[in-house]
Amino acid sequence: MRGPAGVAGPTGTSHVRGVAVVEAPSVLGLRPTGVEELPEALLRAGLAVRLGAVRAGRVEPPRYDARRDPDTGILNPAGIAAYSAALADAVGGVMDAGRFPVVLGGDCGILLGNLLALRRRGRHGVLFLDGHTDFYQPSAEPAGEVASMELALATGRGPGVLADLEGRGPLVRDEDVVALGFRDTEESTAAGMQPLPAGLHAMDLGRVRALGAGEAARRAVALLTGGGVAGYWVHLDVDVLDDEVMPAVDYRQPGGLTWRELETVLRTALAAPGAVGFDVAIFNPRLDPDGAVAARLTECLVRALGA
Repeated sequence: MRGPAGVAGPTGTSHVRGVAVVEAPSVLGLRPTGVEELPEALLRAGLAVRLGAVRAGRVEPPRYDARRDPDTGILNPAGIAAYSAALADAVGGVMDAGRFPVVLGGDCGILLGNLLALRRRGRHGVLFLDGHTDFYQPSAEPAGEVASMELALATGRGPGVLADLEGRGPLVRDEDVVALGFRDTEESTAAGMQPLPAGLHAMDLGRVRALGAGEAARRAVALLTGGGVAGYWVHLDVDVLDDEVMPAVDYRQPGGLTWRELETVLRTALAAPGAVGFDVAIFNPRLDPDGAVAARLTECLVRALGA
């Protein structure tokens, strides 16, 4: 999530069969700044209707605690662990019903619950679309926000209460992760974030631009569909977008993908047979008072998921 301190799209049903929307308005890994209103904003903009999706429920988080846990250095570790299990139940129920889960966060900590649902079912990967690498360790994260360390936790790095959910070890292996579009390397290095492991596939913004969004996405899918992986999740933090077109985020940084580039990446990744689920996080409707950004984000997602 961070380092330290158009034209109308298609309507009708999705090309991803049987989409089911799960609302996950958790801010346990951040602060109650407004990202908890993301589901309502996108649903109000017509996302579920335009995708022909069913509504598969809402997973309410436990009470937010603003005190940093002294043992782990993390905000709300027990609450996030409990929430991850509940969200995994909801996502797993959607999958068991033969539908494709689209999870509307919330902060990026929801990724843990989504990946836990997959880990219960075997080995899966994740396409991690984020302006930040979110690989902080608690000692380097100034506020203890899981939304800045969820990828590290998902790969088994950090306090066991979150890095070893249900005693299952890492939710994903390093080699089953592709981080694409990030642009925080200088910032995170200066802040003392632990380095990305050598086995994790990293395509920063410069690399995506050098390859082109379509080719970068195709390479990401190829990396995520070999070696015994049963499928992959697609995680979208909207701050992967250029700050000029996506100002409705809490931790802003210059640059980022264009709407067209993001749509190309998402459409390529979500149309591939290996895609098993998708989430969107961090969009803050309170920073979008006229709803224009929510409408444009909805257009992008409909185009990416749509026929």
